[in-house]
Amino acid sequence: MSNEISRNWPAPAKLNLFLHINGRRGDGYHELQTLFQFIDCCDLLDFRVMQTPELKLHSDMSAVVADSDNLILRAAKSLQQVTGYPGGAEIWLEKRLPMGGGLGGGSSDAATTLVALNQLWNTQLSNDELAAIGLKLGADIPVFIRGFAAFAEGVGERLQAVTPNEFWYLVIAPDAHVSTAAVFQDPLLPRNTPKLGIDTLMSQPWANDCQDLVVSKYPQVAKALSWLLEYAPSRMTGTGACVFGEFSSQQQALAALAKLPSDMQGFVAKGMNISPLIVRLNHP
Repeated sequence: MSNEISRNWPAPAKLNLFLHINGRRGDGYHELQTLFQFIDCCDLLDFRVMQTPELKLHSDMSAVVADSDNLILRAAKSLQQVTGYPGGAEIWLEKRLPMGGGLGGGSSDAATTLVALNQLWNTQLSNDELAAIGLKLGADIPVFIRGFAAFAEGVGERLQAVTPNEFWYLVIAPDAHVSTAAVFQDPLLPRNTPKLGIDTLMSQPWANDCQDLVVSKYPQVAKALSWLLEYAPSRMTGTGACVFGEFSSQQQALAALAKLPSDMQGFVAKGMNISPLIVRLNHP
């Protein structure tokens, strides 16, 4: 068995181009309608297959996230359990995406772990089977496994491929960690946006139902959004804290980035309707 390290598996960020909350279910989860698109900014993972069943993660995250809670290790363990694979893996994570920003970094890391190890272990699960494992770990994981921009319904697990414009984005990451659970539990969160058909949703102005609530509680998010709106149509992604403005060219996005106040951090990224993970999988 090869002891080589398989390098540079991307775990891309996502943006929610819109996010509507249609109601709350009896189990506490929320019914959503949202539009996911990937961007070309990614965490990177390396893997080495091991003959023993041990799973080992090297990252700077251990100080922040306990191994027992780490989605990468939970994803690898789930794949071992479902397939009965006798070996293990050593995994290296290069964390580039901000945490708690609404960019889906943790979910994307887990999805890349499932997709990469399914290939490296030769466990031969289908995308549907991998997505089913992922869904038990987090509602956003299936979209990263399937790897196409998607209109999502339910809790985010019912996906339909779409091809929105692949804009250039200036993403600002405010110095705030927004708890997704706290946002969804907040009594002031609007939960009554009517469900609409995909054609209607794709053709009307886009909004994020979590944005007003988060802006009211996090002045850093309010400040970033208000600055960005001067330059481009802008919204918050997911439950925040990151906000993004859309530009028709890289040059325009970079010009706005150059004016970013020194107390804010941001980066320019390209929207992608096919995930960099799928590109990597098909062109090793």
